[in-house]
Amino acid sequence: MKFDVLTLFPEFIKSYCDCSIIKRAILSEIIEVNTVNPRDYTHDKHRHVDDTPYGGGAGMVLMAEPYVEAYESIDKNTKCCTIMMTPQGKPFSNEIAKELSEYEQIIILCGHYEGYDERIRDIIHPKEISIGDFVLTGGELPALCIIDCVSRKLEGVLGKIESAQSDSFEDGLLEYPQYTKPREYRGLCVPEVLLNGNHQEIAKFRHQKMLERTKERRPDLYEKYKSNQN
Repeated sequence: MKFDVLTLFPEFIKSYCDCSIIKRAILSEIIEVNTVNPRDYTHDKHRHVDDTPYGGGAGMVLMAEPYVEAYESIDKNTKCCTIMMTPQGKPFSNEIAKELSEYEQIIILCGHYEGYDERIRDIIHPKEISIGDFVLTGGELPALCIIDCVSRKLEGVLGKIESAQSDSFEDGLLEYPQYTKPREYRGLCVPEVLLNGNHQEIAKFRHQKMLERTKERRPDLYEKYKSNQN
């Protein structure tokens, strides 16, 4: 999987990708993360990437020219998907992450300021994705969310692919409670069922806890799950 990120702050992307699981995935050549700076595709001595909006209004708007030319500079795979990070996009979800993991290349556009010149959308035709109903300073954090979440679904990124398959949302429910050593801490003990080695009983216990936790914390997911079971 190859990720190409159009960003005015490539150091932001690189610093995150130099840590933990993502770093190991890069060193193992399971994923590749590259950055392209639209500022390198400007045509004025001040390297402007933004300007005031036509029609007036507060803030600055990202110019079409540097973003489109930066995008066109990327070698694209036949199985490539282009994403624009924007609060106006479709809410990111586990289902979308699964879909994206089927591609071989993902190009991500990171916005800033008051947003993109609309002609960037008209020319590139990206999928527009949001990570929530809020606004951030730039698209780098959302882009990293995409990279991290999609990478987890690729074979070899985690120690065992089962680690990703048991994550919250994978089967429509929140994950069950987890425990490790010691067996007792400050009067709180690990549930006895997890200690008896009966895997059928453990699976039953965990599923029940998933139902309880989802119903309590995310009733919307719980109702959706129950309706799908009927």
